[in-house]
Amino acid sequence: MPLALLALAVSAFGIGTTEFVMMGLLPNVAGDLGTSVPTAGYLVSAYALGVVIGAPLLTALGSRIPRKRMLLLLMAVFTVGNLASALAPNFGLLIAGRLLAGLPHGAFFGVGAVVAARLVREGRQARAVATMFLGLTVANIVGVPAATLLGQHLGWRATFLVVAAIGLVAMASLARLVPHMPREERGGVAHEIRAMGNKQVVLGLVTAVFGFAGVFAVYSYLASMMTEVSGFAENSVPFVLALFGAGMTLGALAAGPLTDRALRPTLYGALAALAVTLVVFNYAVHVQWAALVCVAILGAVGFMTTTPLQMLVMKKAQHAPTLASASNHSAFNLANAGGAWIGGVAIAAGWGWTSPALVGAVLAVVGLGIAVTAGLLDRGGSASSRIVASSEDADGVPAELPDRVS
Repeated sequence: MPLALLALAVSAFGIGTTEFVMMGLLPNVAGDLGTSVPTAGYLVSAYALGVVIGAPLLTALGSRIPRKRMLLLLMAVFTVGNLASALAPNFGLLIAGRLLAGLPHGAFFGVGAVVAARLVREGRQARAVATMFLGLTVANIVGVPAATLLGQHLGWRATFLVVAAIGLVAMASLARLVPHMPREERGGVAHEIRAMGNKQVVLGLVTAVFGFAGVFAVYSYLASMMTEVSGFAENSVPFVLALFGAGMTLGALAAGPLTDRALRPTLYGALAALAVTLVVFNYAVHVQWAALVCVAILGAVGFMTTTPLQMLVMKKAQHAPTLASASNHSAFNLANAGGAWIGGVAIAAGWGWTSPALVGAVLAVVGLGIAVTAGLLDRGGSASSRIVASSEDADGVPAELPDRVS
C-alpha cells in the first residue's frame, strides 16, 4: 500500500478523535463553563451539524482545486477549529469552534476516498479506502480513551490542543506523502451536482441514513445499557467503548477485500448481519460476557457497511464522485443524529433501556430493503459506471477505476 494512505489514516485518526471524544468530556465541559450536561450535549450536535453542512458545501466550493491542496486546506480548517475550541472563553464560542471543526469532516473523507482509490491498481480500491478509514476506527480504540483521560486529568482544553497538534502532523504528512493530482477537466460545481442526480447515488445515501442509524440507536445509549442492564461499573465503560472500536477495526479490515470482490453482496450481508446482531443484543445484554461479545460484533458489522456504501456512491456518480463521496458522510451523520433521537424516543416511551436495539434492527432492515431495491433497479441500468479524472495523474496512476458493483 502507498505511504500516502498512511497520511490519510493519520488525518482520519485526528478527525475520529475529535468527533467522539466530546461524549466523554461533557461533564468536565459543563462544570467548567457553568452549564448542564444536557445543554453541553449541544456540542456533539454542533459538530454533526458542521459535518452535514460542510460536506456538500466545501466539496462544491473546492471542486476546481487540485485534490492534494484541497486536503491540506480542509485539514487546516480542522486544526483551526480545534484550536478555537481549546481557547474558547465561553460556551457560545465553544459551540462555534465545534461547528468549525466539523465543517471539513465530510469533505475530507469525500476527497480522501477518491484520492485513496486512485493511489492503487484496479481491484484494490476498496481496500485503499478501508485503510484510510482504519484511522477512524483506531481513534475509537486509542485516541478517544486517551484523549478522555487527558481531559479528565489536565482539563478538556488540553484535549483539543493535542487534537490540533495531530492536525498539524496530518498536514505535514499529507504535504510530504500525497502525490499531486490535477483537477478534472470537467470539474466544477454544476458538474458535481449533476452527478448527484443519479438515482443509485440517492438510494445509496438513503441506505446509509437508515442502515447506519441502527448502529447509533444503540451506540448512543451503550454506556447506560452496560451500567443499568448488564451491571458493569461505570469505570468499565471506557473498556466497553474500546471493545466496540476494536470491532469497528476488524469490520474495516474485512470490508475492504470483500467489497473489492463483490460490492453489493457485502453491503447486503453487512446490513442483514447488523439487523440480526441488534435483535440478539436485546437479549444478550442481560448477560455480561454475551453483552461484550455482541458489542464487538456490533462494531464490526456496523462498520462493514461504510466501505461498500462509500464505493457504491463513488462508482455511481460516474465522472464526479467527490461530492457524492462527501455527501455520504453527511448521510452517516444524519444517521447518527436520527438513530440517537429514535433510540431516545423509545426509552422515553417506557420501552426500557434495551429498546433501542430492536428499534435499530428495524432501521437496519429498512436500510437492507432500500439497498436490495437499488440493486434490483440497477440490473437494468448501465454496467459501465466509472470514476473518471482527466486522463492520468502525475504519477501515472490510471484515471479510470472500473466499476465492480455486482
